[in-house]
Amino acid sequence: MKKMWKYAAVVLVCVLTLGACGNLDSSKTSGDAAQDRKIQIGMSFDSFVIERWQTDRDIFVSTAKELGAEVNVQNANGDLEQQKKQINYFIDKGMDVIVIICIDSEGLAEQVQKAKEAGIKVIAYDRMIMDSDIDLYITFDNERVGTMMGEALVDNGLSGGKVLMLGGSAVDSNVAMVEKGFRKVMEDHQVTILDSMHADGWKAELAAAYVYDHMDVVSEADAIMCGNDDLASKVVHALKEKRMAGDIMVVGQDADLEACQRIVEGTQVMTVYKPVEKLAQKAAECAVLLAEGKELPEETVTIESGNYQVPYIGLEPISVDKTNINDVIIGSGFHLKEDVYLNVPAEMP
Repeated sequence: MKKMWKYAAVVLVCVLTLGACGNLDSSKTSGDAAQDRKIQIGMSFDSFVIERWQTDRDIFVSTAKELGAEVNVQNANGDLEQQKKQINYFIDKGMDVIVIICIDSEGLAEQVQKAKEAGIKVIAYDRMIMDSDIDLYITFDNERVGTMMGEALVDNGLSGGKVLMLGGSAVDSNVAMVEKGFRKVMEDHQVTILDSMHADGWKAELAAAYVYDHMDVVSEADAIMCGNDDLASKVVHALKEKRMAGDIMVVGQDADLEACQRIVEGTQVMTVYKPVEKLAQKAAECAVLLAEGKELPEETVTIESGNYQVPYIGLEPISVDKTNINDVIIGSGFHLKEDVYLNVPAEMP
């Protein structure tokens, strides 16, 4: 009987010892897991219809990864309700930061508030989310973009002439800022704005349809201001069909490859190059800083978003025409020389 009690005591000691060891190992594993947890960033894009968004995505994800963060990218395909669902999904997943390229600048205030209440930081990327307490709005100086478009046309002889404005989505807050800068230059140089329209969802075919349906107005115009290079592509194509390409000055923005080709060909006067690699890198760096509870870069200022003053970083765009396209676009590696001069190899420097 005594032997049995001794045996039971030995077994009990072993069980307790193993249990203690197990608890220690579990605690260590849990601590390591917490320490090894990567910053989680959710990124919701309007769509990838616009050529440059794929570049923004790739550079942001790559930079964030280098900084030890993981990025979950979602594409709303131009559907506001889908974008709301994506943001709610990111909130439910407990993301540290949500980065939004919004479809409607005034349609996401409720989702931003919900994210903030959950302790999640929110970045409005390239497009402002109006009347929302976002943690950062990072973009290019959009009013300056419009000013550059106007100045390019004036420098090419538009003073006292007539222009059409074929803009992007009216619910994109950047559109209003670009047009503000453009209209100011037109006013200063006595340029008549014959008409203006907005392409819902940035659908370029709507800009082309305007040209086909309003040839009486188009034939009066000396120039057409296009909201971006995608719209300009469809507009120039329509002008070619009417044998007017090159006769009417066209400007755009984003430095799409086809736009750069048109510049060296002579059917587009200029584009605005926005070094998206800098924007995406800076945004990824700021996302990580916010997730870690650190200060934003010293160049951060504030800008109004409805009833809120929000942190703002605005990068400088670059006007590109035939005189500097080799230095700015090709020299930076944004597009290859042989691609830019594909249709006019004899013009290649």
